[in-house]
Amino acid sequence: MKRLLLLVTVAVLTICSVAGCVGEVKTYTDSGQAINIGVNQEFVIALGSNPTTGYGWQESYDENMLRLVEKKYKPGEEAEEGAVGAGGVEYFRFKALKAGETNITLVYKRLWEEPTPQDVTKVFTVNIK
Repeated sequence: MKRLLLLVTVAVLTICSVAGCVGEVKTYTDSGQAINIGVNQEFVIALGSNPTTGYGWQESYDENMLRLVEKKYKPGEEAEEGAVGAGGVEYFRFKALKAGETNITLVYKRLWEEPTPQDVTKVFTVNIK
């Protein structure tokens, strides 16, 4: 019985790895690098952030081309150790919906403030095949 369970587990893992369901989603941090992705595939954009100061990344994108699957913040080591004002990383996980080229614009600002020329803006180009 144990042997059968082991064989079934190995078979499922092998099929999943061949089919692409096991594997990591590629993460991008540099807006100068184009994101090349297939339809229905996912990718992550990771950017440094410090929400304890009120700042965060505000995203805008074409909802016909992309779907925001998840947006989360992970504190850095200093923040986890209790350092006041320490930052971390904001993660944006997107899924490509249809073929074409589109952009994701991320602006680092306080949500309640009007945009200013000093706001940091990153634009990621996404090529969906």
